[in-house]
Amino acid sequence: MNQIAEQKNSKVNPLPFIALGAASLILALWAGLGRIPFALPVGMNLGMLHGPLMVGGFLGTVIAVERASAIGQRWVWMGPALTGLGTVGMLVHTFAGNLPAAYQLGGILFFVGGLFYLAVFALITKRQPTLFNWVMGLGGIFFVAGNLMLFLGHPVYNVVPLWAAFLVLTITGERLELNRLLAPKAGDRALFFVALILLFAGVVSGLVNNTLGSRIWGMGLMVMSGWLFWRDIARKTIKIPGVTRYTAVCLLSGYVWLFLSGGLNVLFPGTMAGFEYDAVWHALFVGFVMTMIFGHAPIIVPALTGVLVRWRNVFYLPLALLHISLLMRIHGDLSVSFFMRKIGGSLNALAVVIFMVVLVTSLQKLKRRGR
Repeated sequence: MNQIAEQKNSKVNPLPFIALGAASLILALWAGLGRIPFALPVGMNLGMLHGPLMVGGFLGTVIAVERASAIGQRWVWMGPALTGLGTVGMLVHTFAGNLPAAYQLGGILFFVGGLFYLAVFALITKRQPTLFNWVMGLGGIFFVAGNLMLFLGHPVYNVVPLWAAFLVLTITGERLELNRLLAPKAGDRALFFVALILLFAGVVSGLVNNTLGSRIWGMGLMVMSGWLFWRDIARKTIKIPGVTRYTAVCLLSGYVWLFLSGGLNVLFPGTMAGFEYDAVWHALFVGFVMTMIFGHAPIIVPALTGVLVRWRNVFYLPLALLHISLLMRIHGDLSVSFFMRKIGGSLNALAVVIFMVVLVTSLQKLKRRGR
């Protein structure tokens, strides 16, 4: 009885942490519009924080919430609390006109929050020492390393590859866990390790030689995307209608963007700014990562909040807009068209907002019906 009472007392409401992550997402989208650039109120002030807010404030927080919910101990919530507060610290210093201090405060909070995230994975891996947990734990190491570099004052373009490795490895680990449902064939595991080695080598060598590291990283992305596309259970579940098919469409289309990002890294290695930089990284962060969020949110949100999402075909609307607008944006990048890049980038943000509205209204309708 005492153990049951202790577990009940240790349960933490994830909604405040999810709210911090959602606020970071909205601010990151606003900052991104300021970078396109649009003449937005305080848009340019936030522009330099677009990457940190999106990865550290939003993605780092919601991923940490997902893991903390699985553990059920109070201390694990320090991770998402600190990464969420990193956004607040960055904003305070940015509006005070001190961008270096914003990077430092946000960086240290993201860094310490990342350490708690790693501690959670150390506990998870101790309980279940599987390949997919090791892969996600390796991603967490890159997250911590990138946040430390941000705190130490490294430019964001040097930090982005480490953040990208965190996200790619985290998503890959999660898909690897589910792909245990498919019987492995000869050579599958070997090809996976080839991709993993290329990704690791690309990020690490990129710290010394950005051009070489970018090429190796790009090849790793292409191999990993091919492996995921071929081995993911989504190739079978796409035949099942409803939310299952929708999730499969998100996954398989996301792998196409992952492959494209890898190819762009090989074609434009070591780019640090400008149109090519925009194409390389938004193919990954918008095309791959955001599509994965679109696909998993109807499943993860109920698991975290206990409120089901009523499936509606309208979920395909923001997904289609995201893909079409990203194609426009990358076409604008590669053709050096400011207009196409501007329209595509603004529609990227609109697609995310529409998705959030569709998701929230689906939750609200089911709540009313339940009452």
